[in-house]
Amino acid sequence: MSFLGGGPRAGPSGGVNPEKIEMAITELDTVTDFFNRMVASCHNKCISARYADGELNKGEQVCIDRCVAKYNDVQKKVGEKIQSRSAANTGSSGFGPL
Repeated sequence: MSFLGGGPRAGPSGGVNPEKIEMAITELDTVTDFFNRMVASCHNKCISARYADGELNKGEQVCIDRCVAKYNDVQKKVGEKIQSRSAANTGSSGFGPL
Protein backbone atom coordinates (compact mmCIF):
# COMPACT_ATOMS: atom_id res chain seq x y z
CA MET A 1 0.00 0.00 0.00
CA SER A 2 1.36 3.38 -0.98
CA PHE A 3 1.59 6.34 1.38
CA LEU A 4 0.05 8.55 -1.31
CA GLY A 5 -2.95 6.30 -1.78
CA GLY A 6 -1.97 4.66 -5.06
CA GLY A 7 -1.80 1.14 -3.67
CA PRO A 8 -4.11 -1.78 -4.39
CA ARG A 9 -6.88 -0.28 -2.25
CA ALA A 10 -6.78 3.16 -3.90
CA GLY A 11 -10.45 3.02 -4.72
CA PRO A 12 -12.45 2.85 -7.93
CA SER A 13 -10.60 5.70 -9.62
CA GLY A 14 -7.21 4.06 -9.06
CA GLY A 15 -5.63 7.51 -8.88
CA VAL A 16 -3.46 9.22 -6.34
CA ASN A 17 -5.14 11.25 -3.61
CA PRO A 18 -4.27 14.94 -4.27
CA GLU A 19 -4.74 15.85 -0.60
CA LYS A 20 -2.14 13.29 0.45
CA ILE A 21 0.26 14.56 -2.20
CA GLU A 22 -0.17 18.12 -0.93
CA MET A 23 0.38 16.97 2.66
CA ALA A 24 3.53 15.07 1.65
CA ILE A 25 4.88 18.10 -0.25
CA THR A 26 4.20 20.37 2.73
CA GLU A 27 5.90 17.93 5.10
CA LEU A 28 8.91 17.63 2.78
CA ASP A 29 9.20 21.42 2.57
CA THR A 30 9.01 21.70 6.36
CA VAL A 31 11.67 19.04 6.95
CA THR A 32 13.94 20.54 4.28
CA ASP A 33 13.60 24.01 5.82
CA PHE A 34 14.35 22.63 9.30
CA PHE A 35 17.43 20.79 8.03
CA ASN A 36 18.78 23.80 6.12
CA ARG A 37 18.31 26.11 9.12
CA MET A 38 20.00 23.62 11.44
CA VAL A 39 22.97 23.16 9.09
CA ALA A 40 23.43 26.92 8.67
CA SER A 41 23.12 27.61 12.39
CA CYS A 42 25.46 24.83 13.53
CA HIS A 43 27.95 25.50 10.73
CA ASN A 44 28.18 29.19 11.66
CA LYS A 45 28.54 28.35 15.34
CA CYS A 46 30.97 25.44 15.17
CA ILE A 47 33.11 25.63 12.06
CA SER A 48 35.69 28.30 11.35
CA ALA A 49 35.33 30.29 8.14
CA ARG A 50 38.92 29.37 7.31
CA TYR A 51 39.27 25.69 6.47
CA ALA A 52 42.69 24.39 7.53
CA ASP A 53 41.96 20.67 7.15
CA GLY A 54 39.83 18.53 4.89
CA GLU A 55 38.20 16.92 7.93
CA LEU A 56 36.51 18.31 11.01
CA ASN A 57 38.73 18.43 14.07
CA LYS A 58 37.61 16.90 17.37
CA GLY A 59 36.32 20.19 18.79
CA GLU A 60 34.26 20.89 15.67
CA GLN A 61 32.82 17.38 15.72
CA VAL A 62 31.78 17.68 19.36
CA CYS A 63 30.32 21.14 18.77
CA ILE A 64 28.32 19.93 15.75
CA ASP A 65 27.00 16.91 17.68
CA ARG A 66 25.87 19.08 20.60
CA CYS A 67 24.43 21.77 18.34
CA VAL A 68 22.36 19.29 16.33
CA ALA A 69 21.11 17.59 19.52
CA LYS A 70 20.10 20.93 21.06
CA TYR A 71 18.49 22.13 17.83
CA ASN A 72 16.42 18.94 17.60
CA ASP A 73 15.48 19.14 21.29
CA VAL A 74 14.30 22.73 20.98
CA GLN A 75 12.38 21.93 17.78
CA LYS A 76 10.64 19.05 19.58
CA LYS A 77 9.73 21.25 22.57
CA VAL A 78 8.40 24.02 20.33
CA GLY A 79 6.31 21.49 18.39
CA GLU A 80 4.86 20.07 21.61
CA LYS A 81 4.04 23.57 22.88
CA ILE A 82 2.31 24.50 19.62
CA GLN A 83 0.28 21.27 19.71
CA SER A 84 -0.79 21.82 23.32
CA ARG A 85 -1.84 25.40 22.61
CA SER A 86 -3.68 24.31 19.49
CA ALA A 87 -5.50 21.62 21.47
CA ALA A 88 -6.35 24.14 24.21
CA ASN A 89 -7.70 26.62 21.66
CA THR A 90 -9.75 23.93 19.96
CA GLY A 91 -11.16 22.76 23.29
CA SER A 92 -12.14 26.28 24.39
CA SER A 93 -13.56 27.61 21.15
CA GLY A 94 -16.57 29.00 23.00
CA PHE A 95 -19.06 26.71 21.30
CA GLY A 96 -20.70 24.65 23.97
CA PRO A 97 -23.57 22.19 23.74
CA LEU A 98 -26.89 23.62 22.62
